[in-house]
Amino acid sequence: MKKLSLVLLTVMLVVSLALSGCAGNKPSTEAPQQGQEATPEPIKMVAAHNQTSPDNPYQVGLLKFQEVAESQSNGNITVEVHAGTLGTNENELVEKLKLGAADVVVVSPGFMTQTGVKEVDLLALPYLFENYEHWEKVVDGAAGEQLATLINEKSNNDFKIVGYWTAGVRHYYGKKPLASMADLKGLTIRTQTSGVVADFWTKAGAIPTSVAWGELYQALQQKTVDSAENAYPYYVQQNHHKTENGKYTTETGHDYTTRLLLVNGKKFDAMTPEQQEVVLAAAEASVQAEREALYAQENEYKEKLIAEGGEVNEIDRQPFIDLAKPIQDEFAKSIGAEDLLKQMRETK
Repeated sequence: MKKLSLVLLTVMLVVSLALSGCAGNKPSTEAPQQGQEATPEPIKMVAAHNQTSPDNPYQVGLLKFQEVAESQSNGNITVEVHAGTLGTNENELVEKLKLGAADVVVVSPGFMTQTGVKEVDLLALPYLFENYEHWEKVVDGAAGEQLATLINEKSNNDFKIVGYWTAGVRHYYGKKPLASMADLKGLTIRTQTSGVVADFWTKAGAIPTSVAWGELYQALQQKTVDSAENAYPYYVQQNHHKTENGKYTTETGHDYTTRLLLVNGKKFDAMTPEQQEVVLAAAEASVQAEREALYAQENEYKEKLIAEGGEVNEIDRQPFIDLAKPIQDEFAKSIGAEDLLKQMRETK
């Protein structure tokens, strides 16, 4: 009997040890111990811009955002890039960002005035910036930080600026070259139809007209609009220079253009600190990639335009600058931003 009991005890001990070993190989269902970090829930981000050309600097920038976000998060963050497929009108992109249908968008300052931050329109003032160096120092400095804070606060955290992109230096192009400002009289021009930009073109003699970017080629070809204004890479990639009313470019150089790289602030705040760090690193990388692509493409596409039959002429810009200065002053005064305008002008 004692022998039988001893055998049974030995068997139970072996079975117990075996079960204990098996349990050690199973994944733990317990919460992480103190000092251990839980793996954050994966995030899928939808990033969008309104340009359809695969060579566009916007696409270069968002693809860099995608690359850095996915690599630095080890796949915890994935990014889906849309080139014009979520809308070619920036109003659509702003609305989609607010409603959560997009997570990262690129828009111009004029479309952000709906947030109640009229100060952002300072970035769109004609002839505010002397050159790219001046522009970079403004947007990357104290003024850029101040505008980012204002947009975030006044939009109730719907919009958060994570970077400033450029859309190049903008010029007039249309059905005839400009020899002087007087040549603008009575011409319809595709541009913003409200705010300081529209005010400038109206006082220059033109008629601001609203045409969606995706419809502008047809509008120029069918002569429903006389002219437009943009930077070389954008309108040459869209073949506007090959249309009836897009052949002639006059280098007015009226705007060193700013574009805002935005995320939804509420979604950003819901991320873990590690995910936020990755998103900001991806945004910073995208800023550098987009700017470099744009700077390189400006000369490239000017040469392409000329090679394909487009014509380019220079113009005395001083009358345009003289027209723009009072508009800048009046606008800044109307929104109580004289100090901010002064800071931007004096940033060197």
